[in-house]
Parts: sequence; C-alpha cells; structure tokens
Amino acid sequence: MNEKLSSPQDAKEFRYKLDFYYQQALLYLTTLLLYAGVRGTFTIERLPTLTSDPLLYVIIVFVLISITVLILNKLRDRKLILMDDRIVFHHKYHEREILFSRIEWLYIGRERSVQTAGRSQVILLKIRSRRRLFRIRVGRYEREEELIAEMHRIAELVPKAKRPSFGLRVSKLT
Repeated sequence: MNEKLSSPQDAKEFRYKLDFYYQQALLYLTTLLLYAGVRGTFTIERLPTLTSDPLLYVIIVFVLISITVLILNKLRDRKLILMDDRIVFHHKYHEREILFSRIEWLYIGRERSVQTAGRSQVILLKIRSRRRLFRIRVGRYEREEELIAEMHRIAELVPKAKRPSFGLRVSKLT
C-alpha cells in the first residue's frame, strides 16, 4: 500500500455518512413492527390472515433490502482522503488517486437538483484526458465545513472554472 496514505500528518480523511441508510432501515423495521402488531391484534373476516398478507411480505422485502444496503455500504468503507498533492477516493476494494497536476479545473458551488443532508454544495473536478467529471457531494461526507475548507485550499493550487454549463456541447471552430 502507498506509504503516504499511512502517515496521518499530511492526509485528511473524510468518511462517507451512513446516517440515511440507518434511518431508512429503522423506518422500515418500525413500519413492519407496527403493521404486524396492529394487524395481529385485529381480526377482520374480509382481510387475509397475517401469514398470507401480501402487504406484510412487501414490507418484509423492503426491510431486508434496506438492511442489506446498509451492511454493504458499511463493508464498503468509503472515504475521501485529501493529501498534499492528491485526492484519493477510497473504498475497501479500490482506490482512485487524482494528482493535483492532472486537474484541468475545479468548481465549488451549489447543485440545484440534489440536496444531501440539508446541503446542496457540490465540488466538480475535470481531469485531463477524462471526459466525465468527478462529482463530490459535500453533504455525503462527515465534517462538511472542514471538507469545504480543504477543497478551497486545493482550489488555490489548481485552475478554477466559472459555473460550468452542463449538457452543452461546444464544437471547435476552425
């Protein structure tokens, strides 16, 4: 493994938030318990029995899916690591490093369409020789204010872009 990643003095680590997944799993589990509790206490002849109730099985599927997604995201262990000369997107099975020298431009701004954890800030990175942008949604990581401050520090080292226009293709005029 890279020796720079193990030295804590020049690397800042931001973990991916799992709050949403915990809340989702708890909400579906609570719904299951409430539905089964209410449905089990009342017997109405027109309703199917609790063991053959299709709504109960749908809720159970949602509970199982939400718990599975939570466990998979917990095992994935996503992190954003900022170092002196690079940004590292890390998860358990893969690491992608972006050197500051390869960044064509960086944009720190707001994203109107997506709001994550009450934050709508987004950081866009355009890398040389790569067509697609890297998008970092600030609200998805712990310690958002510190992450934004670090990205502003990085923005001083690389070229900045004015508000990028998405969806527009500009052909080169000869």
